[in-house]
Amino acid sequence: MKILVTGTAGFIGSTLAIKLLERGDEVIGLDNVNDYYDVNLKEARLERVKAFDRFTEIRASLEDRTTVEHVFKEHQPERVVHLAAQAGVRYSLENPHAYIDANIVGTLNILEGCRHNRVENLVYASSSSVYGANTNMPFSIHNNVDHPLSLYAATKKSNELMAHTYSHLYQIPTTGLRFFTVYGPWGRPDMSLFLFTKSILEGKPIDVFNYGNHKRDFTYIDDIVEGVIRTLDKIATPNDNWTGDNPDPGTSAAPYRLYNIGSNNPVELNYFIETLESCLDKKAEKNMLPLQPGDVPATYADVDDLEKDVGYRPSTSVETGIKNFVEWYRGFYNA
Repeated sequence: MKILVTGTAGFIGSTLAIKLLERGDEVIGLDNVNDYYDVNLKEARLERVKAFDRFTEIRASLEDRTTVEHVFKEHQPERVVHLAAQAGVRYSLENPHAYIDANIVGTLNILEGCRHNRVENLVYASSSSVYGANTNMPFSIHNNVDHPLSLYAATKKSNELMAHTYSHLYQIPTTGLRFFTVYGPWGRPDMSLFLFTKSILEGKPIDVFNYGNHKRDFTYIDDIVEGVIRTLDKIATPNDNWTGDNPDPGTSAAPYRLYNIGSNNPVELNYFIETLESCLDKKAEKNMLPLQPGDVPATYADVDDLEKDVGYRPSTSVETGIKNFVEWYRGFYNA
């Protein structure tokens, strides 16, 4: 297929693009390669993708409506995976406008491109952050998620609402994927595993929020990508049993679906750090700090719908995932 992937210089986007290209798809990659974090890492990811002949690189911002319109009209993608976004919970407290520009305006431009160019299927990245103040675990797509705790989470919830509107009005099949704490080789430098590894190897202290007591459903990159591909290949359909008298948030009478992609196995941060210390064969010096604004104490994904609908459940253990990351990090940074 011809597939438009936004965010191909990103952690998930670059890994996904390679998997799609390896199986024979043609990929049009859209990314502005901004400096939110190390541009050299983004360029290195892109070099891996550009090794394939069937990859077309386009450098542009999602909020550039004219360019996005041109990309859809020129390349006529059959399906779209929309991963590009301004990421990060804590950064949304510092620079909220970046989230509206990239995540709201940018997603609208992608939806309009799908609307006007007969795209067969749109899969887009949401986030476990949408569960916000919810405490009933494991988090289910059938739960109400109207209490986000950060602007980042609010933009991701907004993306789900926007997608539903387009599925309802224009019958565009859309699938939103709520990712749970993605980690692994080629990961983001602003995320805990990357920050911890760098600091421990350099003999610097690490900041451990919530005194290491919070839990995360850490999900390995290959598991995330497999889930994306499975949902890309299965076009969303209406739920014939859906009713407005008792509305199910995870499905719709429109061709609209939501799925969690998480390991379904929450790990305490303290254990996560212990595992990393073992892989590095070096102890961490820790700054124990309280929970940060916008953060939640725990995440835990219910993935039953993902398994039921596309036959997939993430399975990579945190021990294996961290080991693979450390091997990549040492090689990439000669550390």
